[in-house]
Amino acid sequence: MASPSRRDFLLAGAAFGSAAALGAQNEPVRAPLRARSANARLRIGVVGCGGKGFSDMQGCARTQDIVAICDVDENQAKRARVKHPGATFYHDWRDMIDREKLDAITISTPDHTHAGPALMAMSKGIHCFVQKPLTHTVEEARLLRDAARKSGVITSMGNQGTCLDGLRTAVECVRAGVIGSVREVHVWTNRPVWPQGIDKPTHIDAIPKELRWDLWLGPAKWRSYAAGKKDTGFNGYAPFNWRGFWDFGTGALGDMACHIANMPFFALELDAPTKIEANSEGGTEQTAPNQSSIKFHFPKKGNREAVVLHWYDGGRKPDASILGDEVKLARGGFLLVGSEGKLYSPTDYGERFDLYPQEKFKDFTPPKQTLLRSPGIHDEWLQGILSGTQPMANFEYAAPFTESILLGNLALRSGETLEWDAANLRVTNSERAQSFVSKEYRRGFELTQF
Repeated sequence: MASPSRRDFLLAGAAFGSAAALGAQNEPVRAPLRARSANARLRIGVVGCGGKGFSDMQGCARTQDIVAICDVDENQAKRARVKHPGATFYHDWRDMIDREKLDAITISTPDHTHAGPALMAMSKGIHCFVQKPLTHTVEEARLLRDAARKSGVITSMGNQGTCLDGLRTAVECVRAGVIGSVREVHVWTNRPVWPQGIDKPTHIDAIPKELRWDLWLGPAKWRSYAAGKKDTGFNGYAPFNWRGFWDFGTGALGDMACHIANMPFFALELDAPTKIEANSEGGTEQTAPNQSSIKFHFPKKGNREAVVLHWYDGGRKPDASILGDEVKLARGGFLLVGSEGKLYSPTDYGERFDLYPQEKFKDFTPPKQTLLRSPGIHDEWLQGILSGTQPMANFEYAAPFTESILLGNLALRSGETLEWDAANLRVTNSERAQSFVSKEYRRGFELTQF
């Protein structure tokens, strides 16, 4: 682990980068720290410890103490319980947060169960790390941002590309004007790789004894458990294929845009789009479409021109002619089109990028470094807790980012071009789309009020 001086240096720089992206009026707050000795380790609780939750847990366990773990599926929890036999095990995150004395918590669950534990934790002064997308609904993103401000806790969303050197270098290039004024951005993914464009299953199966189905559903409206059934295209809900269902996930857009659109959003200091247009194939009332294209229109801001961000999924991509014959577009990536050149990354996280036309940039030297480099997504958050400084992926950045991305799903579900009033959290031209800004919560899973 870095020495205290190095740690403070790293996190101070990350906070500077976050403030620069958001504007001076939204500078990260310094959270009040609990008294502890210099050698004290953080007491961390884990909500969701299978899959990504396991890697988030282990990312924290290298330097801190895992004292409690929670999962609704005992099969998913097995490996975590073996790794941390001294940690108290819970099925219900409400019990864990209420009973344990935690300093921090990681939340790596299906999208529909992010906001509940995060808000309850922040109400108790517990620092929060929440997997992407930060929330299930647009309203939840706003609530988490406001709760983080009020509580002063240290927060981070789990979009790890934020902490990669390549992404931060790309941000510096764009902000230094290397490719000129950017008015056009293209972002695409090979997702979905799970079923979408299907209806709710009609069959009912016995709930596995290892799964607490009621707790898995959490705030979602009750539905019967169903296992996979090949002839219907339904592969079950848990532990993976919930992503395509609107009641639980946010489709290909929610799953991947908080990774792939991260660098353009951060570098261009985008905030809220004012218009969203969508085109899709195969969507149903229950699930996201098989493929879609979405245009997010961001207005002019300061010296930055208006920007149109194009999203593509399900095999759709931008027109290859944008880069001419110089490159074949990867399965997923992003492309910024500037007045003086283009920046293209063939990756989901933005760790690699190239500048075009190649001849123009063959002797390119990166601009002066303005963003300090990160120790990694988990360490930046943990060290931020110890130093009282927000990491770059904190909720002040991550919540508006998530909010903007999820507006695309409103356009997909309503089938309309939307006009968005961010100040009032309102779709001004569609009551149907407005109904998707928030959701109802099943009794017992209502959100904690601040």
